[in-house]
Amino acid sequence: MTDRDVVASRLRVMHLDLKGLPPASDHLIELLDVFAAAGFNAVLVEWEDMFPWTIDARFRSASAYSPETVNRFVERAAQLDIELIPLVQCLGHMETPLHVEGHASLWEQPDRCDVLNVLAPGARPLVESMIDDVLRLMPSVKRLHLGGDEAWSFATHPDTRAYAEEHGKAALYLHHVGPILDKLSALGIRPLLWHDMMIDWPDDELLALAKKADLVVWGYVGHPNQADHHFNTRYIKRFHDLGMPLWAAGAYKGGDRMSNDLPDLQARITNAQAWMELDASFNFEGLIATSWSRFSTHRVQTEPIDAALDAMFAVGHIFKHGRCPEDFETLLRDAGVYEQWQACHRVMKTLADAREQAWLLIRQMQENFMVAQVSPHRRGSGVIEHDLAGLGKALEQLDDIARSVRAVFEKLVPHDSIDEYLQVRLHAIRNEHDRLQTCTNIST
Repeated sequence: MTDRDVVASRLRVMHLDLKGLPPASDHLIELLDVFAAAGFNAVLVEWEDMFPWTIDARFRSASAYSPETVNRFVERAAQLDIELIPLVQCLGHMETPLHVEGHASLWEQPDRCDVLNVLAPGARPLVESMIDDVLRLMPSVKRLHLGGDEAWSFATHPDTRAYAEEHGKAALYLHHVGPILDKLSALGIRPLLWHDMMIDWPDDELLALAKKADLVVWGYVGHPNQADHHFNTRYIKRFHDLGMPLWAAGAYKGGDRMSNDLPDLQARITNAQAWMELDASFNFEGLIATSWSRFSTHRVQTEPIDAALDAMFAVGHIFKHGRCPEDFETLLRDAGVYEQWQACHRVMKTLADAREQAWLLIRQMQENFMVAQVSPHRRGSGVIEHDLAGLGKALEQLDDIARSVRAVFEKLVPHDSIDEYLQVRLHAIRNEHDRLQTCTNIST
């Protein structure tokens, strides 16, 4: 693809997922300058539990931003001519509001708080109230993303299932979302929705939706031409042929393994280039670089933003110029973030390598235990005890690395978030060590 700047109306959107490893308040404002330097002119803000909710304070995390911080964020974005697009979930990924006491009646399944029962009394008013709360601090937005993706148990409650069996799942979706879309349109706000729930919709329902919202087609692994999932090019072509306004979303981080400490840089570059290739055919309204901090609200936190700036700048450059930058270091130095990225990247690479080695030792011990069970005459050489000692040393090393991680991210991420990040990763290994030590003591 030739080097080109996209048309002025094209939005190149940085996604800011705040439900894991959120930036500290001051750093949140600083990152806007970083996004602009990376080539982005819009930010999709998925506030989640970091928003200063007033409809229910229980939606807030312990380190939620103050209204003053949100105001500063909005003001700095305006100064940089960055468009802000808030994201408020409307169907799936609803754990933030639904997990609090008193909202179980809104669950689609009695043992899961992730999907909203759209026919339950109070379901749509909850979403509308959250939108109103966000717009109170972001009154000038032109677009608002309603999520709407990965509602795995959608239409499985007896009430919603009966409705879907009579009218279809698309009709059920529109029954819930349609009035919200109309409300936003009346405010002069264009809604956006993720596309994956619509791939099997009949044409009539897709055409009805096209009048009220834009679809964001998303996929983070490889090229849509070869995809086996919801983002295969045939789905995108069908949406396009029906005249639906389309956006495209790849990932600069959070698109690889769930518990990665760093993104797979080459995979992120390949994915962004694939979307730019399709852009030549579909002329997307905008291009979004998602940066998932958790795959879903109750899953493990993934890569920190500041350790993944190389991937961010690579994807930003691809979205703006259509090609991968030749020199990452110069881009990061020109933006004034090279030293910070280098420190964060180095310590996370050290953590990732040490974790990988510890898990290899755990697997090795498990297999050696099986050798001793399958072939008892092979016991007694001290192999298992040797591996256990090595795992203990690996844990000591991980504790040292964790202290370095905390020091590097001290002013970048709230302490409770980085503590959770490290505890989840290290305690999982420590638990395996303790279990294997118990097994060793019993076997000897």
